[in-house]
Amino acid sequence: MQLRTRAIVCAIRPHGEHGTIARLMTPGSGLMAGHVRGGRSRRIRPILLPGNIVEAEFRARTEEQLAGLTVELVTSRSGLYAEALAAAGIEWACALTAATLPEGQAYPHIHDALDAVLSAIEAAPSARRWASALVRYELLILRELGFGLDPEKTDIPDAMEDWPAIFDGFRLTGHFLGRDLLDERRNDVMAARERLVERLKRAA
Repeated sequence: MQLRTRAIVCAIRPHGEHGTIARLMTPGSGLMAGHVRGGRSRRIRPILLPGNIVEAEFRARTEEQLAGLTVELVTSRSGLYAEALAAAGIEWACALTAATLPEGQAYPHIHDALDAVLSAIEAAPSARRWASALVRYELLILRELGFGLDPEKTDIPDAMEDWPAIFDGFRLTGHFLGRDLLDERRNDVMAARERLVERLKRAA
């Protein structure tokens, strides 16, 4: 198997003495994992930052084997990590994607929405706009994975222009994410969401 594609870094974890296993969201193949040799080196570590866009090349002898992965930086969002609120938004969007999607299945709508949310965090001076986009992203994840909410039975408006509506949206999507998708990983993954919501409340 060989695949070269642009991708969004979603999650990383150490592997071996110097390596890293990275999980990337690709437009055509969905979430994919690969082993980056020397991934914890001073040169590569800043490239494998969640939210960054990379040019990735996966190579494996079989479909079942963990692919070797090489990456080249396309877009860095490392500067946003100096801002606590933006960092929390990136952390949660990427952690949610990595924790819920099965590997090797294409979800082009999710890829495009994640890219849009990250771009909104990067571009927006105010968190209110991208916080609304994050609620919509959570709804999209639920819908694409078969846990869609009936729009007529939710209290989430099409346009969330004020903080009360945004926090109402987070409360509703958080209930279904915790119940249907993140029940066994709640402590690890939902903690990132709780940090984000708490920081948003302080900003509001």
